[in-house]
Amino acid sequence: MSTSEAPAMTQAAIRKLVADSVTTALEAQAVNMANTDNTTRPRKALVARQCSYKEFMSCQPINFKALSWWNSFAQPIGIEEAYKITWVEFKKLLIKKYCPRTKVQKMEDEFYHLTVKGNDLNTYVRRFQELATL
Repeated sequence: MSTSEAPAMTQAAIRKLVADSVTTALEAQAVNMANTDNTTRPRKALVARQCSYKEFMSCQPINFKALSWWNSFAQPIGIEEAYKITWVEFKKLLIKKYCPRTKVQKMEDEFYHLTVKGNDLNTYVRRFQELATL
């Protein structure tokens, strides 16, 4: 199989995948918090299962025309090997490429200095969970 036959993804598709992953993590956190009773004993929470790129592609997502980053990653190791990477490994690669340390540091600083503004506890909790997940 040549790399030209491999489905490629755009940056927008990658952003959507990352956003969907964050949404899944936030939903799992919400389920976990909802399953915690007054004695603070957490019940079993739903956790997103891990899958490889090949498994993801078997779900037949929308086929995007180009992604030079993915092609430059997959070409040296071969497309079959690239398809075998896990979601966790794929996320690490994306973070390394698209999440500069300066932006991560800015989010960490916001997280460490996050405060409640007035009585708006809901906004604080939502942002806390977002930053904690990221």
